[in-house]
Amino acid sequence: MKITSWTTSRPNYKPWKSSFNSFWFLISFVDQGSLSSDDESAMELGSEELHDVNVEYDEDIMGSSPRSVVESPKDSVGSMSSADVTAEINRASDLLMAVSVSADTNKAKISDMAFSAMEELTKMALEGEPLWHRKGSSETETLNGLEYMKEFGSVDATLKEIMRMVEVGDPNAEQLPFEYVSHSSPILCEEFGQEHLHSEASRQIGLVTMNPISIVEFLMNVNQWSTALSNIISRAALLGVLSEGQGGRYNGTMQVMNMELHLPSALVPTRESYFVRYCKQLASGTWGVVDVSLENLFPYSTFKFRRRPSGCLIQDIPNGCSKVIWVEHVVVDNRLVHNIYRPLVTSGYAYSAKRWVAALIRHSEWLETLSAKTTTTNDGVLIPQAGRESVLKLGERMKRSFWGDISASNESTWMALPVCGSEDIRVMTRGVIQVLGESPTTKIAFTTSLWLPVPPKRVFDFLRDDSTRTQWDIRLCGRLIRELAYIINGDNPENRISILQVNATPEEIEMLYLQESFNDYTGFYVIYAPVDMVTMSRILNGGNSDCVNILPCGFAILPDTSPTLHIAEELNCGSLLSIAFHIIDRASANKYIPQESVNAIYKVITETVDLIKTALVPNNLQDTSMIW
Repeated sequence: MKITSWTTSRPNYKPWKSSFNSFWFLISFVDQGSLSSDDESAMELGSEELHDVNVEYDEDIMGSSPRSVVESPKDSVGSMSSADVTAEINRASDLLMAVSVSADTNKAKISDMAFSAMEELTKMALEGEPLWHRKGSSETETLNGLEYMKEFGSVDATLKEIMRMVEVGDPNAEQLPFEYVSHSSPILCEEFGQEHLHSEASRQIGLVTMNPISIVEFLMNVNQWSTALSNIISRAALLGVLSEGQGGRYNGTMQVMNMELHLPSALVPTRESYFVRYCKQLASGTWGVVDVSLENLFPYSTFKFRRRPSGCLIQDIPNGCSKVIWVEHVVVDNRLVHNIYRPLVTSGYAYSAKRWVAALIRHSEWLETLSAKTTTTNDGVLIPQAGRESVLKLGERMKRSFWGDISASNESTWMALPVCGSEDIRVMTRGVIQVLGESPTTKIAFTTSLWLPVPPKRVFDFLRDDSTRTQWDIRLCGRLIRELAYIINGDNPENRISILQVNATPEEIEMLYLQESFNDYTGFYVIYAPVDMVTMSRILNGGNSDCVNILPCGFAILPDTSPTLHIAEELNCGSLLSIAFHIIDRASANKYIPQESVNAIYKVITETVDLIKTALVPNNLQDTSMIW
């Protein structure tokens, strides 16, 4: 069994004396006449050319007897695949919603809902006790459900009496079957009788290095925010514009959209909602952008996710920055969340306001890094300005692809790997690559998640460090790895995009990796992809990164429950580690993976997990860390 990875052919080079010299050799690789003029046109396809990098696997893997992954009869050639069916359903639902909201009577109802939502968001963002309260020294604010019901709920005489009983601690209140007796999980009248629903509410304040107008323009452009916040958003679409606003500054703009939210794991269902987004200038230098679900106006027989008034207030502060107060308030059905993720998700942390603010801050840092003047690294390496921009843009594409492939998006066709005991290893084909003069190859993505009794920061440091890479990367065992160059993204030097060089011997360069490692205050990520030398040289000389085909692999590391401290300082929680790999396989076809490839996939992911556990988990805890 041979699987080809996404690299191009590479000649052998003489050993380089230092990473500084290596880097400048790479920068000047194209200009040194290594390619003839006839090769210039071929270089446009340089990143598209596939050449075998063979990894051998034994047929008998751990005594398992896997079966081939094959499409079901309903997904056979000539019929629509499950992904196609899902896409058609999404398009039909979007079209129906677009038609529904265009009716005059519905426009008026949606507008009234948006106006009320803005009022609620403003109060939720600005009020303190007793509506919001903190637990001890925790940074997390908790919504007081009873106060919320009083201020925003529809409260009749019976509800008032129930709330009084709860407030005074009447023991009879404990016998009430309603979830709304909870201080932290208010359930409103339209949600009674659906005991499986769970309410999540959070608030977060952050400093963003963008002015309010720029943030407003960003949030009102669906293509911009859905792309830049792809670590949260799987899919988003603008279905209609009910109001264009005033003065060309989005004041009063009202848009109808849909959105699918995800966690970086195929084991956690996505959250999807139709909603109206309303933007309003509340005062000089202060804007509000609020979302509220439309399911109340266009109810389903059952629903899994509803967004109550959520969004942000944006306040102008000196130096072109903004204070952003984000409120996230939803009602959701979490019954399908996998057991290892349930504590994190039900705590409200997984989709909290903190995650939205962190994503917005990270986007603003990336924009600053993109426009900043290039500077010399500690190792004396200076990446040209044009090359710096190309590397950063390629890194963004790599991350977007990684998040799109690792989540449980409705447009992903994950299948459980058909090996006994490995039902939570997911696999899917990602299309066929056609290269002129070569046989077709199939892209395959596979992923799994596991719990480790180790703090997230320790897992992150181990996986991102080039000096420990060979302890977990089975393809690089015995190789020499070093960081040639890097770009720091933001103020934290650990948030960086790196160019890694892999040598089979001191005199032979085997491959280059582009790697981005960072934390966004809610999780840690290490994402990487192989890039051939010719392509990397062009990128470092300012070449167009959009032409580079890239297949990312990597890790997402989340805490196993809501941390009480900053995630980088939290030592009292374990880690939820998601692993995702891409391979190119000549034996597979679209929606078909033969047995030998299933064997190889199983071997790659289980051996990687075992190596990580061996390196990080003490022997007496080995049995408690698990792959589900």
